[in-house]
Amino acid sequence: MKRNNQTNSLIKWLVVLIDFLLLGLVLLLFYNNHPDMSEWRMDRVEVFVLVCLFSLVICEYQLPTIIHKRLVSAADVLKRVVQVTLMHTVLSYLLMKVVDLRLPVGYLLIEIGTALFILMIVMRLIERTLIKRYRQMGRNTRTVTFVGSDPELTNLYEKLINDATTGYRMLGYYGDQQENDFKQLGSLDDLMDNLNHPEKLHLGDDMYVCISRRERDKVKRLSRFCDKHMIRFCYVPVSVETLGINLKREMIDDIEVFVTYENPLGNPVNKVIKRLFDVVVSSFALLMMLPFLPIIALIIKSKSPGPVFFKQLRTGIDGHEFMMYKFRSMHVNSDADKVQATKDDPRKYAFGDFMRKTNIDELPQFWNVLKGDMSIVGPRPHMLAHTEMYSKLIDKYMVRHFMKPGVTGWAQVTGFRGETSELWQMEGRVKRDIWYMENWSIWLDFRIIWLTVKSLFVHDEHAY
Repeated sequence: MKRNNQTNSLIKWLVVLIDFLLLGLVLLLFYNNHPDMSEWRMDRVEVFVLVCLFSLVICEYQLPTIIHKRLVSAADVLKRVVQVTLMHTVLSYLLMKVVDLRLPVGYLLIEIGTALFILMIVMRLIERTLIKRYRQMGRNTRTVTFVGSDPELTNLYEKLINDATTGYRMLGYYGDQQENDFKQLGSLDDLMDNLNHPEKLHLGDDMYVCISRRERDKVKRLSRFCDKHMIRFCYVPVSVETLGINLKREMIDDIEVFVTYENPLGNPVNKVIKRLFDVVVSSFALLMMLPFLPIIALIIKSKSPGPVFFKQLRTGIDGHEFMMYKFRSMHVNSDADKVQATKDDPRKYAFGDFMRKTNIDELPQFWNVLKGDMSIVGPRPHMLAHTEMYSKLIDKYMVRHFMKPGVTGWAQVTGFRGETSELWQMEGRVKRDIWYMENWSIWLDFRIIWLTVKSLFVHDEHAY
C-alpha cells in the first residue's frame, strides 16, 4: 500500500507542477501580446507574476487536485478546475490591490483566468487519459479482499474491478462457497481464526466486509485489525439489510440515526441556479438555431407532407401535462400518441431518420426549456399513454415527476435511451432518473451535457 500511495503522490505533484507551468505559459503569452501588460514597467510585471504564482500556491493547497483518485468523475474534475481558477482570479485581484491599488488588473485577470481554465481543462483530459492507460498496464494498482458471501459483493465487484482503469485488483474473498468467478481464499472462520497470524492470510490494500450487522463483534475485530495493519476498511451492508432508499447518516448525541435525503432541488438556491442555467443555455441554443430553421423546415416539407413541428402532450413536473415540441421526423400518422419509434419504423422518412440519429429533431425543446416546461437535464418526458401504463407496472415510476423533464438525462447517457420494448428497460430508466433527482448538482448536469455532446460523435445504437 505504501508504494501505491507514493505513486499517487507522485502523480499529484506532477499535476501540480504542470499547473504552474501552464500559469507561467499564460503569463508569458500575455506579457508578449497583451496591450496592457506591454506598457507596464518591469518591476510591476515582476510583482504581478509573483502575486499570480503565490495565489496559485494557496489555491493548490486549499483545493488540491483530485485527478489521481481512483473513483473520481469528470464532473468532479471540472468542478475542481472551476474552483481553482475562480479562486486564483479573485485572490490575485485582492493581493494586487494591496500591492498597487492604482494598477487596473481586473479585466486582465479575468482574461488570464479564462485562458488558464481552458488550458487546465484540456490538460486534465490528457492527464486523465494517461493515468487510465498507466493503470490499465497494471501499474499504480490497489489490491482488494472481500469478506462475506452476500450478493452485494458481486455488485461491488462489477463497480470496482470490471473497470481496469480504476486500478483495483481483487485477490479473492473469505466466506462461504458461492457461484461466481471470485477466488475463495478461505471461510469466514479461517479469516477470524488467523487474525493473530496475518502471515497466513492473503490480504490486500483494501478490505470490503459484507456480513450481517448482527455479527458486530466480528466487524469490530476486523476493523481494529485493519487499523493496526494499515489496511483500508470498508463496511458494506448485506442485501437483506439494505433498505433500497437513499438515506443520510446523522448523529443525535452518540446515537446513530438515518434520515431520507432531501431533494437537492428543494433548496431555493439550487433551484435558481438550475433555472438560470436553463435560461442561458436555451436562449443561446435558440439563437444558434435560427439561421438553420428555414433550411430544416424546407427539407421537412419537401420530404413529407404535413407540419414542420410535431406537438405532443407529455407528462411534466408534478404529473402536469405540457405540450412538447420537436421537428417532425415521421409521416403524419394516427399512432403517434400511442406507439414508440422502433429501429426500422415504416413511419419514418429518410431525413427524419437522420434527424433522430443526430438529435436534430429534439432542438425545438429548447423552447420548452425557455418557457419553463422542461430543463436542459432531467428525466425524459413520456407520452401520456406510457405514463398511465407504466405507473401501474413499475413501483416509484411517478417519483421521476418530482422534477422537470429534460432534453437529455442521466438515463439517456448511461445506456437507457430510446425504445423500451421490455419492462426491465423502463425499470432501469426510472431507477436512473430517481438517482439523478436524489444526487443532483450543477456539476452532474455538466457531466451529462458533456456525455450527450460526446454521443453525437460516437453513434448510439439506440438512437432511432
